[in-house]
Formats: sequence, C-alpha cells, structure tokens
Amino acid sequence: MTFSGMTGAVMAGDQREITFQGDESRISLLESELNSNLLTNDEQLHSRAKELGIAITIRDDKCKIRAHNGILIGEVTETDGPVIKRRRLCVSCGQYAIIEKTGPEWTVRSRGEGSHFLVLGNDATKAIAYACIQKHWRPCGGSQEDAVKVLILSMQEAARRTASVSRSFSIMQTQTRAGVPGSACL
Repeated sequence: MTFSGMTGAVMAGDQREITFQGDESRISLLESELNSNLLTNDEQLHSRAKELGIAITIRDDKCKIRAHNGILIGEVTETDGPVIKRRRLCVSCGQYAIIEKTGPEWTVRSRGEGSHFLVLGNDATKAIAYACIQKHWRPCGGSQEDAVKVLILSMQEAARRTASVSRSFSIMQTQTRAGVPGSACL
C-alpha cells in the first residue's frame, strides 16, 4: 500500500508468501476462502488446508517493495491455476502507475497524479486497509508523517484480521518526483 503526496511518497508492504501444492480445484477453493477473509489466522489456514488435502508453505521474509531512482515499487503476485499475474505499483511524489504482467509484457492499467492512497492485494486486504485509511486520515489531508502513521496502522490491522498478511512489513519513503511509469517499473 502507498501514499503519494505532492512533497513525498511512502510505501509499505508485508512479507508473506504462501505457496500451495495439491489438487488445483481445492487450491482454488482455499485461495478463495483466504482472499475473502474467511480464514483470519494461520491456525485456520493450516487447518482448512489439511481438511482439503492441500500442502501449504508460508514464508514471512519476501521483500515486496523496493526503491529505484526515486520511484517506490511494490509488487504482488496472484495465481489462478497455472496463470500467474504480477501487479506493480510504482509511485513517486504526486504520481503513480499500476502495471500488470500476465504474459511476456507489462501493461499500464492505470495512472494518476495528485495525492492518493493506493492498495494492492486481495479484496479482504484492500477493504481492511481502506477502512483504516478512512478512519485515520484527516478529511482535509495530512502531512507525510501522518500518512506514514496511517500506513503502519493499516498494515497492523490487516495482519490482525487476515491470514494473507504477515505481521512483519517493510516501509520506504521518497521525496523525489520521478516519471512513472518508467523503465524502473518494468
């Protein structure tokens, strides 16, 4: 998730990666339950996976955000059977782009300018994050420091309420206005 303001940008990303092995239809069911927030903690996730005969591996050390030439880049990966979709959020001061790759090429899906909060992830995670932003962000905006606090609170809340987000996360900031999307995003 990120905040792009006119004088700075900040991005936070959790470190969870979950891999599945087993019957594709059962994996799909488990992923659907995880992504709709029916499984709110690791114990429920492990128990449900066992019921479905799915082997899962959870690691909480994947770095999902980075900085390159003043652009903050966050990436999420989604699988749908054999199809792997990668989405990147590229942000600098006052501008952002969301790009996606499902085949060999990256495609710009959206871009914008101004001050924005943006969240990538599954529907449950996005709903949790946007509710936290609504609750803690001042109606007339706030400072870069306020945005950092909102992102931290959102990451902590998402980690408490869904098994798809790790308790550990990374956070980065930039005060650079760089062209996005640019070659750094690809």
